Amino acid sequence: MQPALRPVRSGPEGRRPLPRSAARPAALPVAGGSPHRDRAGLVLSIEGLSLAFGGTVAFAEIDLAVGAGEIHAVIGPNGAGKSSLINAVTGLYAPQAGRVRIGAEAFARVPAGRLAALGVARTFQNLALFAGLSVRDNVLSGLAAARRAGLGAQILGLPAARREALAHRDAAEAVIGRLGLGAVADRPAGRLPYGLQKRVELGRALVARPRLLLLDEPMAGMTATEKAEMTGFIRAARETSGAAIVLIEHDIGVVMRLSDRVTVLDHGRRIATGTPAQVQADPAVIAAYLGLADEDADAEAA
Repeated sequence: MQPALRPVRSGPEGRRPLPRSAARPAALPVAGGSPHRDRAGLVLSIEGLSLAFGGTVAFAEIDLAVGAGEIHAVIGPNGAGKSSLINAVTGLYAPQAGRVRIGAEAFARVPAGRLAALGVARTFQNLALFAGLSVRDNVLSGLAAARRAGLGAQILGLPAARREALAHRDAAEAVIGRLGLGAVADRPAGRLPYGLQKRVELGRALVARPRLLLLDEPMAGMTATEKAEMTGFIRAARETSGAAIVLIEHDIGVVMRLSDRVTVLDHGRRIATGTPAQVQADPAVIAAYLGLADEDADAEAA
């Protein structure tokens, strides 16, 4: 049974500290402790990645490795560099140093236009749906890069185009069913409750069956019930597809229950990587999280 987490007033995202623990081993290296450390089995490998905006360091010398079928969470206080790291992995940002390996291919900057071909899909911290389109069409948009029939073939309704359209629709319907969205499939996505919109965005990422799924705060703003449902959907997606999943999430309870391994960033530096139990007990991690609570209490007292 996990120790209870005490709440911390540390910003708009409602971050919670990790529980205190009597066992406090040294900070954990990236290598070791996981069944996915063999390079041949890695889906994502980040090696010495560094990014700065002018004189502001987003993150520096980050190493991270994720194997097929592994859920690897990246956590840390606000400003630790978590979302910037995801944006660098998907080519939105150009790192100044290091490289990203996706499967057997290595990049100084990942070509954003090739993400679908590389088997990469993501969700965003802020919703990025087509609000006026139906849930079904939003999910289908996740297969846009997978179309092989040309525009002319689609307009003319040639057999190959019809077969492809039917296959894509079947794939979308399957994802919609698995995510419990069948009753709202024809409704505009922008009119759905927030929790369902987050589910639609997950469906759009899943429909192409990516081998690497990057989830940037998929449970932000959700109720406890919605988080429990989303946790189940993410776990089922891993079990169904065998995809490697990188998860950024501020709810530490969710992270510890869902993840196989956890990497902790603080001020743009990796301070620990290990299993959830190992990370919970790491003194550097406890200091990074509980130190915020102590600072807040001192400021309030002053």
